[in-house]
Amino acid sequence: MHIPTHELTAADRELIDFARDIVDANTDGEDGVHTMGAAVRAADGTMYGGINLYHFTGGPCAELVALGHARASGARELSTIVAVGNLGRGVVGPCGRDRQVLFDYHPAIRVILPTAGGVVASVGITDLVPFAYAWSPDTVAKAYDGEGPGTP
Repeated sequence: MHIPTHELTAADRELIDFARDIVDANTDGEDGVHTMGAAVRAADGTMYGGINLYHFTGGPCAELVALGHARASGARELSTIVAVGNLGRGVVGPCGRDRQVLFDYHPAIRVILPTAGGVVASVGITDLVPFAYAWSPDTVAKAYDGEGPGTP
């Protein structure tokens, strides 16, 4: 399966740095609960950040916190997201739950990912979740048809 990629832009590198700054400023060490930072860019260029809230009950990942921050700040259209680990771990791809949430709420978003060649590209979320089911609050899950979440 071929997954189309997009070369990183200067704005993408700025987003990575923003996420790195968030985790570096807020981590509490290797065994701490704040170990991932995330940043999302809105269509207008504004960046929003988040940090994970690990908890034994399954607290939210940094990506979900960043999405909530953007939404609470009025951003509705998001273009790009990235997560960065603490202690110099670099860019980390989203977990399955985060991928599904991104797919359902922001099907046009690009995700910056690490590759064997380093952090050199982003991928559209619909390419990261092939053959997925689309969900929306108004419908039951349906097979994704390429037209957006919740469409038959």
